[in-house]
Amino acid sequence: MSDLDRQMATQYRNNFLKEIEEQAELGEWVKMCMQCGLCSGTCPTHFQSGWDHPPQELFMMIRAGKRDEVLASQSMWMCTSCYSCYVSCPRKIPVTHVMHGIAEYAFRIGRSPKFQPTQHLSKTFWDNCTATGRVNEVNLTRTLYFKDGLVAGIKKLFEMQAIGLGMVKARRMNPLEAIGAGHKCKDIKGIHAMLAKATQIEAGRREEKARQGRHAMPSDVAVRA
Repeated sequence: MSDLDRQMATQYRNNFLKEIEEQAELGEWVKMCMQCGLCSGTCPTHFQSGWDHPPQELFMMIRAGKRDEVLASQSMWMCTSCYSCYVSCPRKIPVTHVMHGIAEYAFRIGRSPKFQPTQHLSKTFWDNCTATGRVNEVNLTRTLYFKDGLVAGIKKLFEMQAIGLGMVKARRMNPLEAIGAGHKCKDIKGIHAMLAKATQIEAGRREEKARQGRHAMPSDVAVRA
């Protein structure tokens, strides 16, 4: 358990729903789920083996306080952002955004599944494109292909060589990117400053949401009583 995970668990104690509402993007929508199951029924990836729990089941688990099971689940990382769930939801819950929000929160506090493919792709892509402001295709490909070892990486390179050569011919990939050359944004420091500011703003929004939740807590308790 990371320090941040321990801090969040202590701060919210046994109120996992409130934790998700305040810490995950659009987590306040979880309590609006009426368990109709239309989201999972229309999801194109629902029947894949990676799904631990469909969205409506995950939302119910959050409301039931199953913190460890939810944060370690693969389900949030299976979302392809097709928005079929949002279109079919009778309450118009932004299921896609909520799922991504829960996944980001699990990753932020160090509770997301290790070696999860979608998580690896997301982090690899983010680290790659934020380094220079543009995607370094060579380094991105190398990182993804060789994540399972040298032999697997070489095998994958041979399998994809025709596509790679096509990208080089179309000037979509520059082999010199392997040594740090190639296309990149001019104002890299400016991009990093912008990303740092966005991170600061997002952290401030989470803190403000948590602060408002703490002030509202007595009335909430009174209503439930």
